Amino acid sequence: MEGDASDSQVTIKNIEKELICPACKELFTHPLILPCQHSICHKCVKELLLSLDDSFNDVASDNSNPSSPRLRLTSPSMDKIDKISRPGWKRNSLTPRPTTFPCPGCEHDVDLGERGVSGLFRNFTLETIVERYRQAARAATAIMCDLCKPPPQESTKSCMDCSASYCNECFKIYHPWGTVKAQHEYVGPTTNFRPKILMCPEHETERINMYCELCRRPVCHLCKLGGNHSNHRVTTMSSAYKTLKEKLSKDIDFLISKEGQVKSQISELNLLMKETECNGERAKEEALTHFEKLFEILEDRKSSVLKAIDASKKLRLDKFHTQVEEYQGLLENNGLVGYAQEVLKETDQSCFVQTAKQLHLRIQKATESLKSFRPAAQASFEDYVVNTSKQTEVLGELSFFSSGIDIPEINEEQSKVYNNALINWHQPEKDKADSYVLEYRKISRDEEMMPWNQLEVHDTSKVVSNLESNSHYAFRVRAYRGSICSPCSRELVLHTPPAPVFSFLFDEKCGYNNEHLLLNLKRDRVESRAGFNVLLAAERIQVGYYTSLDYIIGDVGISKGKHFWACRVEPYSYLVKVGVASSDKLQEWLRSPRDAASPRYEQDSGHDSGSEDTCFDSSQPFTLVTIGMKKFFIPKSPTSSNEPENRVLPMPTSIGIFLDCDKGRVSFYDMDHMKCLYERQVDCSHTMYPAFALMGSGGIQLEEPITAKYLEYEEDV
Repeated sequence: MEGDASDSQVTIKNIEKELICPACKELFTHPLILPCQHSICHKCVKELLLSLDDSFNDVASDNSNPSSPRLRLTSPSMDKIDKISRPGWKRNSLTPRPTTFPCPGCEHDVDLGERGVSGLFRNFTLETIVERYRQAARAATAIMCDLCKPPPQESTKSCMDCSASYCNECFKIYHPWGTVKAQHEYVGPTTNFRPKILMCPEHETERINMYCELCRRPVCHLCKLGGNHSNHRVTTMSSAYKTLKEKLSKDIDFLISKEGQVKSQISELNLLMKETECNGERAKEEALTHFEKLFEILEDRKSSVLKAIDASKKLRLDKFHTQVEEYQGLLENNGLVGYAQEVLKETDQSCFVQTAKQLHLRIQKATESLKSFRPAAQASFEDYVVNTSKQTEVLGELSFFSSGIDIPEINEEQSKVYNNALINWHQPEKDKADSYVLEYRKISRDEEMMPWNQLEVHDTSKVVSNLESNSHYAFRVRAYRGSICSPCSRELVLHTPPAPVFSFLFDEKCGYNNEHLLLNLKRDRVESRAGFNVLLAAERIQVGYYTSLDYIIGDVGISKGKHFWACRVEPYSYLVKVGVASSDKLQEWLRSPRDAASPRYEQDSGHDSGSEDTCFDSSQPFTLVTIGMKKFFIPKSPTSSNEPENRVLPMPTSIGIFLDCDKGRVSFYDMDHMKCLYERQVDCSHTMYPAFALMGSGGIQLEEPITAKYLEYEEDV
């Protein structure tokens, strides 16, 4: 028996980590079972709710007073917890009470519903185990009698009905033979009292007598009859008890039977840890050896280069010194000039001629050197600049030996950036990797090296979200097979749009001409069928037929902020216009083409035609640019060249439109290079809509956002 008792104590002590509340990191106190089946202390639940309540009130006060700073969340005081625990305490009915919070155990959001904390079960089993642990931890600490006069005696029994502990004398006094109290249930000394009958938290007067198999929780008969579990499959409590106990017993027996295997695997893991430690240190030593060799080579090359520079510098300085000495002799008080002045003092003609002839030649040579001055050496060391660009690139790619894994190649054509960034890469089948790591970072304008962000990917594509607008990002990828990784791929730089992407579809209810325009079911593509109608209307060759612009707009308007969207114009298109239009002008736009007051009366509509020449600086309530015949036509403007050859550009694959309502400006971009092709002021006093127009044969496809169908979904745990 003594051996069994000691084994029980050891077992109890070994499960301490299972008895720690995930919120307060202390032993459970009156634990409650959350809907996610994790347990948490009663006081911890209230603290979490009060923290959320304070946060909610802080946000509300911030919204009402924008100048007030947001306060940090602090743990609620015990006064607040006591206040919320009082039966008579009520909140203001106008203030919503938070009931949802993340479980500290699994971090999933749990909703307590209208009943809040009072709707949760107490985990009495866990309470009992915690109490046994406390007693094992304080084996020498006795539980004293609750009814003794001071000093209290050590208790010998605890009454579960009275929730109190008694010594022998007090138990006889308060539980005399022949009375009702004599029939109470009593156990050994304990501080853990729980009711003999588990009551339903939803219906406080009803006993728990059934088990809901769908919700996996005990319920009462009222929950089944008309409550939240009326349509759920339930079973009797005895059946649930038997089934769950059998399953738990089998699981425990299985684990116990595998104890030898677990110990063997633990030993193997410990050996692997030691081996990993040794191999890691050995790998570090080998890496240091390789780097030391590189350092030796660099030191040797550095010494040779510096010696060559010093030798060249000495040779050049010697030449300069010699040249300086020669020119010093040309000065009045030095050398040749002084000697010549002395020769001039000779009065004997024959002696003078004998000496002056040679001196004249020397002076004549010195005079010529003054006329064509040339330094004896070069001061520049341009020929001695060390070119390390290639070596720097190689060292930058320095990595572990790839063991035959080729470097992945990012597919630039299939990689794009719009509302998110979609990066695609290719890996040869023979070198198929287990996983990849996609790295990306923002390229700072001040050339500050931003840290790389890393994403683990198990496919050859990945969507990267939460990128900043109007920024350059560099992307690279490397492959992994087991513990071996390949070097990084060549970097791909993408430029994000200048503003958040604006989502809309074509509007088939506002001025849509279904005789000339064909809209697909998804409402993201429109085609013009006007060219076919022209042929049908031309009965005789002498008869012309006037073709008008057919307009279509987006189904969502813009009244403020910065927005960006893009579209693709089919290369075969004859004439297409894209841009923005003001809501107060839409009625004029959508009049009959035969109405001279309508912008549709003229082919160019006056929107970006020659009429703009007279009103360059005025803000227009509409702006359209023309695309057609694989060309992009820039409207006339006073700030740019209006020569025809300077106003015609090749048609971009995708055209972006950036509308800044706050500044009243619209810009048109080449999406391939995120380059602004044209911009101008626009009147944004009314709601603005994306606007399009087609003449003749043509087609417009809205740029498809990088939506959820590209994303990788992980299985729910």
